[in-house]
Amino acid sequence: MAAAGSGFEDPPADVLARAAAAFGLLASPARLHIVWALAQGESDVTGLAERVGGALPAVSQHLTKLKLAGLVGSRREGRRQVYYVDDPDVVDVVRLMVGRLTDRAAPPRRRLHGL
Repeated sequence: MAAAGSGFEDPPADVLARAAAAFGLLASPARLHIVWALAQGESDVTGLAERVGGALPAVSQHLTKLKLAGLVGSRREGRRQVYYVDDPDVVDVVRLMVGRLTDRAAPPRRRLHGL
C-alpha cells in the first residue's frame, strides 16, 4: 500500500513489528550502550561490564535479550564468550542516531569574523 502522494510503499506489518521490537530493545540506555560498545569492536561480558559501568549479571542479561532478538551474536574463544553486533544495519542506525544527538548537544562553534 502506497502512502498518499509520496510514491513510497508502506512496509508490511511484520516488518514494522520487527523494527518496533528492535527499537524497543534499543530503548534501554544500558542495551544501547552495549550495542554502541560492540559497534566499536568485539568484547566479552567482563570487558563490556567494565566499559558500560554495569554489573556483570545485568550486562549478561542484556546480552541474552539482544542475542535472542538477533541484534548481537557470540562465539566461543577458549573459555570466553565473545560478543559482536550481528546486524550491520543496526550499527548504522545506532551510530547515526547517537552521532546526530552528540552533534546537537555540542556547543555551537564560534565563527571567526572575516572568514
